[in-house]
Amino acid sequence: AWPRGGGVVFPLTRSRVAGGGSREALAAMLSRLLKEHQARQSERRELQERRKGREVRTPDPNNPPRVAQAYVNQRKLDQEVKTLQVQAAQFARQTGHWIAMVENFNQALKEIGDVENWARSIELDMRTIATALEYVYKGQLQPSCS
Repeated sequence: AWPRGGGVVFPLTRSRVAGGGSREALAAMLSRLLKEHQARQSERRELQERRKGREVRTPDPNNPPRVAQAYVNQRKLDQEVKTLQVQAAQFARQTGHWIAMVENFNQALKEIGDVENWARSIELDMRTIATALEYVYKGQLQPSCS
């Protein structure tokens, strides 16, 4: 049978693994091997990081100065990227404020236009009323023909 899951597949019989061990023994052995492998990888990563630190601080004769300079440049670039990200965030906030101000200004202009239209409408109504009152007044002043 072929068990599924876990990523690694080993052919197993019903009760024993090829070679005479049980499934549990195989699982324990694989687990131990995996832990040892992970520990070795961790040690290698730490050693590599320590070496990087030494190379940047004190370039040795076996290490070309260009490599040390590359590390220094990389650190400077990383710092510049962080600074640029902060500045971009500030610019985005400032732009948001500007957009809000422009939208408020546009709304104010619309309101001014609404007031202007309202004033024209009132003025037209007042002229109509004034004209009507003028006709009524002139009609009262004319002598009646009776």
